Amino acid sequence: MQFYQKLSSIGFLRNSYVFKFLFVAFIGIHIPLIGILFFVLFAKANFTTTSLLIFSLVMTLIATAVTLLVLKKLIQPIELASKALNEYKLKRIITDLPIHFSDEAGLLLSNIHNSILESETFMNEKQNLIYLLSHDLKTFAGNPKSLATMILETNPSNEVKELAEMICESTTEQFQYIENFIKMLKEQDEMLKTSCEVKTIDLEKIIHAVENQTIQCTHAKKIKFVEQFDLKSADLIINPELLTRVIYNLVSNAVKFSFSDSEIKIHTYSDEKCVFIKVIDQGIGFDSDDSQKIFDKFTKMSRLGTFKEASTGIGMYLCKQIIERNNGLLIASSEGKNKGAIFTIVFQKTLHN
Repeated sequence: MQFYQKLSSIGFLRNSYVFKFLFVAFIGIHIPLIGILFFVLFAKANFTTTSLLIFSLVMTLIATAVTLLVLKKLIQPIELASKALNEYKLKRIITDLPIHFSDEAGLLLSNIHNSILESETFMNEKQNLIYLLSHDLKTFAGNPKSLATMILETNPSNEVKELAEMICESTTEQFQYIENFIKMLKEQDEMLKTSCEVKTIDLEKIIHAVENQTIQCTHAKKIKFVEQFDLKSADLIINPELLTRVIYNLVSNAVKFSFSDSEIKIHTYSDEKCVFIKVIDQGIGFDSDDSQKIFDKFTKMSRLGTFKEASTGIGMYLCKQIIERNNGLLIASSEGKNKGAIFTIVFQKTLHN
């Protein structure tokens, strides 16, 4: 940026990025000519046509290299603007951009800087408004439930009792929907603030921790975990806590939709290019045409588990968002209903793997 700043201090170049490029190109084109003139005028010994030709070629190569180097420095404002956009998009980091330049590149920097700030302000205001509305909705939803509970305490007729119980059940569902909505917003905020550094992740440790967290559910259904660690650790660009959350959701989802006395297999392995984490169950499965619908937000494919466990409809959506934001893929597959399901996490290998 120093070279760009120095050029911007020259009067006739201050307001035009194009003129800066033309000025540098003009100087670069004339360096060989100036060199040849000095060579001809001040050469002390007699020079031959061959020596003049060689000198011209050398000067042209030097001038070309210098011009390209200077032009590369001149495009730094555009590179800085691109980097700032990527930092905000991937990590939600706001980069301080110089906004005092008056040419086209300066206007680009200024517009990007202002757009990022406006976007951040809008997102914060939107989140605050949604949290406020969610809180108020919970309050309003609680009022009918309180009234219905009071009615039930008065020993009403069977018909009134049935209606009051329906009101209580409906209110509970509304509460659950609001809680899921708030959870989704918080999860998305965390994803935006995730760092993108390469970290060595102990896959075996994560999977054992997830199995311990789901042990009560697996015991209740007499489900057996089968582990196959062909890859015990990997260098990945994802926060270990987020990866743990994704694997936990996949495993708990497999438990929820598995039949009693079945198996859930967790397989980690790699090939020349990718790292794979597979969760394979023997549960209720799904039609192959529905493999993408599973990842829809508040999907209509939300179903009760084999023990009538409730499903929120956002777990798989959040898992896919987390994995894709960290340059991975989450793939669902099944051979059909009651034929089990396979969820596969795929990451490209980093240079450290």
